[in-house]
Amino acid sequence: MDQNAISRKKFLGMSAAATGAALFSGVGSSAMTELKNEDKTKADLKEYILSNVRLEEGFEYNEKKEVVSTKTDLYNLHIANGKIKKITKEKLDLRVKIIDAKGFLMLPGLRDMHIHIDKTYYGGKWNAAPRKGYTVKDMIVLEEKIIPQLLTDSQRKAEEAIELMKSQGTYFARCQTNIDPVSGLKSLEHLLAALDKNKDSFAWEIVAFPQHGILYSQSESLLREAAKMGVDFIGGLDPTTVDGNLERSLDAMFQIAIDNNKGIDIHLHEGLPTGKAAIDYIIKKTEENKQLQGKTYISHGFALARMEQKELEKTAEQMGALGIGVVSTVPIGRTIIPIPTLKKYGVKLMTGTDSIVDHWQPFGNCDMLEKAKLCAQLYGWTDEFSLSRALHIATTNEVLLLNDAGIRTWPLIDNEANFILVKASCSAETVARLPKREAVFFKGKLIAGEMKA
Repeated sequence: MDQNAISRKKFLGMSAAATGAALFSGVGSSAMTELKNEDKTKADLKEYILSNVRLEEGFEYNEKKEVVSTKTDLYNLHIANGKIKKITKEKLDLRVKIIDAKGFLMLPGLRDMHIHIDKTYYGGKWNAAPRKGYTVKDMIVLEEKIIPQLLTDSQRKAEEAIELMKSQGTYFARCQTNIDPVSGLKSLEHLLAALDKNKDSFAWEIVAFPQHGILYSQSESLLREAAKMGVDFIGGLDPTTVDGNLERSLDAMFQIAIDNNKGIDIHLHEGLPTGKAAIDYIIKKTEENKQLQGKTYISHGFALARMEQKELEKTAEQMGALGIGVVSTVPIGRTIIPIPTLKKYGVKLMTGTDSIVDHWQPFGNCDMLEKAKLCAQLYGWTDEFSLSRALHIATTNEVLLLNDAGIRTWPLIDNEANFILVKASCSAETVARLPKREAVFFKGKLIAGEMKA
């Protein structure tokens, strides 16, 4: 590595004094090597200028008023206390440190909104044992056997998975964690410990997920305990095919969430007709309980992919009106989620890795930009405009650099400084080509990648 390159570890680990002396003054790495280990405490660089950073400015059109390219230019950003304070093309005359972005394109930080890092094989031995033909209930039986083994080092593996996410530009994750009779609350405890170790460089939400069914494994009391332990959402699982009683299963999930002021995020793999019946009941319960409107999510929701268009439009309209979101891993095949229709009715859409490598499947690299590219491929978004729109699936609140009219909507003054830098000309190219994440910032701090002084 270049002696003048600044790694994420050094960036976070240097004291404020050393940061000023070595990071941007040109003193170089010699000052850094003089630091004693005990002095390398995590200290924020509270204020600096990010210079020569590429931002999108608008679209260029042809004679048919079609978007043919994206206009960009170089800017200087003043970042202080974790927020963007100024955006200008002019030189900033401030007595603060400077990071040269080298003309890299600035994109919003990414978020993984459905991932299981409490029971991953990542960071351990490769495992792709045959699972063909396994039902969800078969997998529950398998988990009952392997969870005790997974728990022995689940915290370390979760920590490694978090580092992988950060390296891919993800600063936020909604983590699913098993709540079941075999692991009890241990999976949650280990996950909380792993997340706490990263509290200065990562943000998260937690779903208490009854992987073995609420009724099927009699986990309601465990879910109620988990609700007191720092989780944000109460989960559920296939209320008919696993739990065997749609209303009892969903009522239990909703009641725990209501009693503890939590949101809902249910794994719904069921197809038609039971999956549609479950979605209808979720809509009904959300309409009855206003505190859950805007806080209820359906993960996977494969039934949405099987509905007739008229029925789908009615369902999507109801979901959009109640703020019921969909979290999809963007599967291919017969379960392609009808994202265009859901977007039409304002349904909140998010994506996630699901798993990196575990006993469910061996695929996954925690790259949310790859999910955006997959969307573009699945739905035929091959032109400049559509490719730039695909980014929405991977960003917080579906934010884009430019709105449909070509007006910049990100970054803006007072935005939290969560961003990535890539070697690309625009967001459309980024989605199509998946460039390396040169640097990843969380609240203004470098958390992955390298920059040069």
